[in-house]
Amino acid sequence: MAERREKFQTTSGIELPNDFNPSNSNIDYENEIGAPGEFPYTRGIRKNMYRGRFWTMRQYAGFATAEESNARYKYLLSQGTTGLSVAFDLPTQIGLDSDDPLAMGEVGKVGVAIDSLDDMLTLLDGIPLDQVSTSMTINATASILLCLYLAVAKKQGVPFDKVNGTIQNDILKEYIARGTYIFPPKPSLRLITDIFSFCADQVPNWNTISISGYHIREAGSTAAQEIAFTLADGITYVQAALDVGLEVDKFAPRLSFFFNAHNNLLEEVAKFRAARRLWAKIMKERFGARDAKSMMLRFHTQTAGSTLTAQQPEVNIVRTTIQALAAILGGTQSLHTNSMDEALSLPTETAARIALRTQQVIAYESGVADVVDALAGSYAIEELTNQLESKAIEYIEKIDAMGGMLKAIENGYPQREIQEAAYEYQKAVEKQEAIVVGVNRFQIEEDETIPTLKIDDSIQRSQIERVRAVRARRDQAKAEQSLEKLAEAAAGTENLIPRILECVENYVTVGEISHRLRKVWGEYREAVTV
Repeated sequence: MAERREKFQTTSGIELPNDFNPSNSNIDYENEIGAPGEFPYTRGIRKNMYRGRFWTMRQYAGFATAEESNARYKYLLSQGTTGLSVAFDLPTQIGLDSDDPLAMGEVGKVGVAIDSLDDMLTLLDGIPLDQVSTSMTINATASILLCLYLAVAKKQGVPFDKVNGTIQNDILKEYIARGTYIFPPKPSLRLITDIFSFCADQVPNWNTISISGYHIREAGSTAAQEIAFTLADGITYVQAALDVGLEVDKFAPRLSFFFNAHNNLLEEVAKFRAARRLWAKIMKERFGARDAKSMMLRFHTQTAGSTLTAQQPEVNIVRTTIQALAAILGGTQSLHTNSMDEALSLPTETAARIALRTQQVIAYESGVADVVDALAGSYAIEELTNQLESKAIEYIEKIDAMGGMLKAIENGYPQREIQEAAYEYQKAVEKQEAIVVGVNRFQIEEDETIPTLKIDDSIQRSQIERVRAVRARRDQAKAEQSLEKLAEAAAGTENLIPRILECVENYVTVGEISHRLRKVWGEYREAVTV
């Protein structure tokens, strides 16, 4: 018989008793659990949840050129994907054109290369933007990519109020955990609040931010830290919007969140419930929100890329299934399931299809979507929900005492906490206190290799030719004039989104817009933390 460890606890250090005895519970069922669709939304933001409709099934995709990514999107839509999710390459994420010397070797590698409106038109060719919801994982250059998307909508004749989707647009987590930032915090927050204001008036169905715990968890945080640091970022964004005069109930209904779904099924279900309840309380009690939609934590979930293994990659299908199940039992509004080969490469078409089928089997065959919050009232789930909420509140109170999340980031506090959690987990793996199947236990000799997606180096050469051709044929006077107006606006206080939209419609590139803003605002340099 396989041996078991002596102590049982979650990733957040919550001790698990052999049995959650209800006689020892402090759970206030009436006030803390409540009913689905009612404050504090512990049990979900919709009364009927998936009985009304399933979650949006997205598959994060983007690689090489706009043409190749467009073909993958059309394939996924034909296979039952109900929303697009765009991955951009690293140069696009940090505001570099494909012909920038700093972009060498990275063009089209971890996502699609988008340099100008020409690329965006190709990426979305044949995809009606009034019928498809699109999520774009982009942060530092989110304002530019949003404007490119809106410019395509205009060319399709789609009114802005019919456009539906999400930009991640969460720069704080870039400073904390990921690193694809460009500008210092103050102008970065200005871009975000400008998007809030512009979309509230003109693009009402667009989710203006997806406040992301995903990358915080990928960097090594615990579940409790993921809740706390994500909601602390959210608090910062709400306060920044209030500080520039926006009314909370005007922008807050379009805030959304993005969480990780990890391996510990019970803790992950409880994590989603705790985050939803805590955010509702924060919006109502801290910010005085009155609109119920302002208090609802709507979230997208992606299964945990950091848990995928290069060893025995087919086992990743099992991991992804458990994680997807946790997200659905936790009440997600949207879900991406990772492909089994992502520890080795970008997903092949076959692997992406299996990942999508995972969601479809859960939706149509498992029965878990037939009941709202099926695990509600479970002593284990409710106790874990309470404890995770309590631990998250402790972190948020510490951050508040430091002067808020920006000060905490400057001091390196969340970075150190995540680093320590990641270090402790790695030690546990090396000591076999934490078992990773196929890595530190149950290994096999692996002779076979699975097919992987290869990105040819010729992609970079063709993309360089493409962006240079765009610059050569555009009206250069209009392009330069729109850049000058953008720089003037950036030095002042007017909303920048109309200026950026004018730039992209004149075929100014992502890199040119970013560089012009760099001249006005400078660049962020991370402080060294030990």
